[in-house]
Amino acid sequence: MTNTRIPDAVRPKPPAAAPAPPARPSARDRGGRLLATLFLAPTIVGIVVFTVVPIVGSVVLSLFHWNVIDSPSFAGAANYREVFTDSTVLVSFRNTLVFMVFAVALQLLIALVLALAVNGRMPVWLRSVFRSAFFFPLVLSAASISVVMKYLFNQDFGVVNWLLGLVGVAPVPWLTSENAAMTTVILVYVWQQFGFSFLLFVGGMNNIPKEIHEAASLDGATGLRKHLGITLPLLSPTLLVASVVGIINALQVFEQPYVLTNGGPGDATRTAVMVIYESAFEQLRFGEASAVGVLLFVLIMAVTALQFRLSRRFVHYQ
Repeated sequence: MTNTRIPDAVRPKPPAAAPAPPARPSARDRGGRLLATLFLAPTIVGIVVFTVVPIVGSVVLSLFHWNVIDSPSFAGAANYREVFTDSTVLVSFRNTLVFMVFAVALQLLIALVLALAVNGRMPVWLRSVFRSAFFFPLVLSAASISVVMKYLFNQDFGVVNWLLGLVGVAPVPWLTSENAAMTTVILVYVWQQFGFSFLLFVGGMNNIPKEIHEAASLDGATGLRKHLGITLPLLSPTLLVASVVGIINALQVFEQPYVLTNGGPGDATRTAVMVIYESAFEQLRFGEASAVGVLLFVLIMAVTALQFRLSRRFVHYQ
């Protein structure tokens, strides 16, 4: 009898072993997950209650006419049509964009220059003094600062015009001229806000390895060339964060123009948030105010998305 070998292709294969059942989480793992959930719960509840719900409520309210006294009536897109045909609203958005461009650019420039100066050769104690001094305005109330600045920039008895008069400069209508008013609002805003970007830049510069600067110095790079070729590219992620936060805050500016000029002269310094406040709490037009708020939210999201899109080309990570 001849022994015939069965080919491997037709040889019956033993049944595959059943996969092991997943291990049940231990009591310690379940306790850790529960503890993590308890720690995250306040933050999640806060985001839902104070962010998600107001956003959804604003979108819904923008579709109604409501003055608090009477019952809301459905308006559909009428509020949005009114917003796009209201010259005051359009001017306020233009002012907001102009303010954003100049305020953020000046804020980042001043913060970057001061951060480079503080990170130079300086005693540690003096560096700490400058850090605290530059950050201090940020912890103060924007409204209180604006009240003080309103007196300092007063055309008739302000300290700024008094100092200019000592060198023969005529009094400047800082708060009553259309061009000067926006400039004054920008200066007051930047003076209070640049400390945040300054601390970000100081922290970012401290994270740049010193060996890179030492190697560049051996290659002959000094001063401005070293900062442009090394510091700025390695600081680009920090610049992105500072610009995103700065633009979001600038698009929501309210206290400075409201206290300093009340949106004037005319509508020269009226911003989008001021229009929301006036429409809702002075004119009781909550539907129209919500429509402006929704459009401002869309604008902020669009500008932020554009920044992250451009960051793919200009931001360099180590």
